[in-house]
Amino acid sequence: MFYQSRREIMQSIRARGNKTTELALIAIFREFGITGWRRHVRLPGRPDFVFPRQKLAIFVDGCFWHGCPRHSQHVNKSGAFWIQKIRTNKSRDRRNARALNERGWTVLRLWEHELSVPNRRRLLRRLSQVFGIHAEISQ
Repeated sequence: MFYQSRREIMQSIRARGNKTTELALIAIFREFGITGWRRHVRLPGRPDFVFPRQKLAIFVDGCFWHGCPRHSQHVNKSGAFWIQKIRTNKSRDRRNARALNERGWTVLRLWEHELSVPNRRRLLRRLSQVFGIHAEISQ
């Protein structure tokens, strides 16, 4: 009974996207002169950013919703419903990445926490591997 009512509540909530994280990544792209990205491209999994020329799809995953290894201990305390929900999300993420790879796309998944200022150096290292940029950050 509880599960059914919880399910109905969750189904009634419409996704509004991850606007805050997307805006943060846009700011980073602009700061370091990374151009050529597109949004809202119809590809498997609906990537947050697509670089058509490089055939690169970038997903910015929320730590809670996608089971971040660093923050997953919070999920484990949330109950069976959420554990199953996140397990399903992770499975769907793998399936979409596989579908993109089969079409010749490279998939880059970024965690929400990677966009914060303290994690900028690590994020820039990952982006520089993909784009071949050399960016320095002062802290």
